[in-house]
Amino acid sequence: MAFALLRLGFWFAVFPNSDEAYYWLWGQNPGWSYYDHPPLNAWIQGGLSAIVGRSTFALRLSNLFSNAALFYTYYKIISYLYCREIQYYFLLTVLLILASPLYFLFLSLAWHDHWLITFSLIAAYWFVTFLDGYLDRQAQTWRLYASAIAIGLAMLCKYNAIFVIFGFVAVLIADRRVRALWRDRRLYGAAAIVSLSFIPVLGWNISNGFQSFHYYFDRSVQPASPGIKVGAFLAFTIVSFLVVSPFYWRGFYTSLTRPSSLIRKNSLYPTVALWVFAVSSIFLILLSLVSAALYYWNITAYLLLFPLLPTAFFVQGSTQNSTLKVKPIFWVTQLYGLLFATLLVMHYGLLPLSALVSRDADPDSRMLFGWDKIETVVTTQAEMLGASPLLITTDYRSAAALAYQLNNKAVIALSDRVDQFDFWYPNNSSLQGRNAVILSDDWFPVPPKLLAQFDRVSPPETVSITRFGVWIKNYYVQKGYQFKGNNLWKK
Repeated sequence: MAFALLRLGFWFAVFPNSDEAYYWLWGQNPGWSYYDHPPLNAWIQGGLSAIVGRSTFALRLSNLFSNAALFYTYYKIISYLYCREIQYYFLLTVLLILASPLYFLFLSLAWHDHWLITFSLIAAYWFVTFLDGYLDRQAQTWRLYASAIAIGLAMLCKYNAIFVIFGFVAVLIADRRVRALWRDRRLYGAAAIVSLSFIPVLGWNISNGFQSFHYYFDRSVQPASPGIKVGAFLAFTIVSFLVVSPFYWRGFYTSLTRPSSLIRKNSLYPTVALWVFAVSSIFLILLSLVSAALYYWNITAYLLLFPLLPTAFFVQGSTQNSTLKVKPIFWVTQLYGLLFATLLVMHYGLLPLSALVSRDADPDSRMLFGWDKIETVVTTQAEMLGASPLLITTDYRSAAALAYQLNNKAVIALSDRVDQFDFWYPNNSSLQGRNAVILSDDWFPVPPKLLAQFDRVSPPETVSITRFGVWIKNYYVQKGYQFKGNNLWKK
């Protein structure tokens, strides 16, 4: 109940994280795909906002649908794996997932990840049930094709769904009982389904010089400097250990090396869970040693492990006669997760806790606050200019947040980094000659080359954002006259 109340508070009360607003803005500008990510989340956001309108309720409504599908799939998995006390194991699984800081956060935010998680789990469930049927000579082909459709949808959410596919491939290579599938044309039919789902992304990249693929290669694979990155490796491994939950790792290890006798006999589920976890984790650990790897890139690695965890948290034999008794460590996991969830909602919804200890730390979270005040100043200055002036900011984050606050998809970001705005406004001549309101902050001040694109600019008006008497950050709003817009786009 406590987790549910915190989720509801987050859903309705917290202003969109800058990336949530960014992806909402994608939904207002429909396209085959986008620079930063594949398009499925944007398509869903665009559809929901067209039906329900713009609000935090509408923005995170998709999370309700994805979470419902996710936990229903976990119920199906628990029912498949266990022959008794299904409701008990399912309840434990749900509570363990909610108490994981990683999943509480990423199932709450209207990013691409909650759909990635859901479709990856659905694909794995159907893949396992197909393989088990194959071993029993009762394989249902539709399960393999349904798995392919689900993993194709996961690929339309985020590119790191490829790790799940690699995990499936590793199972077919490593387990001799299913190697004969390599000679089964159904496997190649499933591969074709996955490939077809990627057509929108491939088409967008062909039309835009493979910019999205270059972005991920340059960001992830191509190191900025040679040598072993010990700090990046430690950051990836330690943060992963903490955000998944430090109390789960022993259970993960035990469930993979010595699966409980209560689990369905001869099922390939533990094998698939092992390879999906191992392939993704090993690759990202190695990547962290030479380049950059973020903890949430590995978010699909743990999905199949959670249904194996319940037996690590109850006293053997305690479920007889429906007497449920969990080990004390289970309640420690719940308190750990509840503490994180409470601090998260406070940090995002009430006050960025980092503002209590530093004036500079965590600039992303500071951008959640003060947009009603910014709207007033920006609107006032825009009215002074008249005739629908341009609304320009110096970063995609502030542009997306301002667009969401104003419910105006015409806000533009002009910054030094390539982002989706460069594809929406590729040196658009219709912008030239217009006046503009310019929004900036200390994180991304107005670059001189942007100011040089105007005949003249007004002195900036400072908008100081505070919360409960605590200073959070300053924004700056100024007017620009006669925008030239020459050579500002990067792509």
